[in-house]
Amino acid sequence: MRISVVIPAHNEEAYLPGVLKAVADQTLKPLEVIVVDNASSDRTREVAEAHGARVVLCARKGVAFARQAGLLAARGEWVAMTDADSLPTERWLERLAARAKGAVALYGPLRFYGVSPLEAALSEWGYRAFLNLVALLGRPNLAGANMMVLKEAALRVGGFPEVEAREDVLLGWKLQKLGPVRYAPDALVLTSARRLKGGWGPFLWRQIKNLLGDPRGYFGGGGERER
Repeated sequence: MRISVVIPAHNEEAYLPGVLKAVADQTLKPLEVIVVDNASSDRTREVAEAHGARVVLCARKGVAFARQAGLLAARGEWVAMTDADSLPTERWLERLAARAKGAVALYGPLRFYGVSPLEAALSEWGYRAFLNLVALLGRPNLAGANMMVLKEAALRVGGFPEVEAREDVLLGWKLQKLGPVRYAPDALVLTSARRLKGGWGPFLWRQIKNLLGDPRGYFGGGGERER
């Protein structure tokens, strides 16, 4: 499979070496690794290039715009995405690819790092339970930190919506109209606990809003997305 890996990044010089090493260590090697420099003012571009990544510039600030820029620039048949503060496990791409036949998109579970062992375990198994529930409800939950899409299909539905949040989830819902959006439970990605800076309550509420759904992609006008 020809897979491009896309990593959106806004001022991520501190986190990029970790994710780029994790991608380089994959058992299934990608065709290319793209870092989308999303209006950074630090050394994001220099760090990405030093680690062998192809850098795509996106001057319009916002993760939805960065993801779309990466999708358009990708040369692979499939486009896998993770975040700059995430660490895909070494068989991540291999396990996504193993379930890709006949699908238009895939997604997997997440586990927080930088928290206590108990919180890390609860985050993973709680998120797995959430993903199983939304799958049963026919509402796949693509997450930008752990997803892969068939590029042709993603472009057919217009790619990522231009919204302030949940662009990944909304793309998954659009892709459902073209074919299976499949959950890969063994394709684990570790992701930074900085998403918990507001506490567990606000984080869980964002997940509940994803479950409830909103066809416009807004909840009272949208909301800030954690990077």
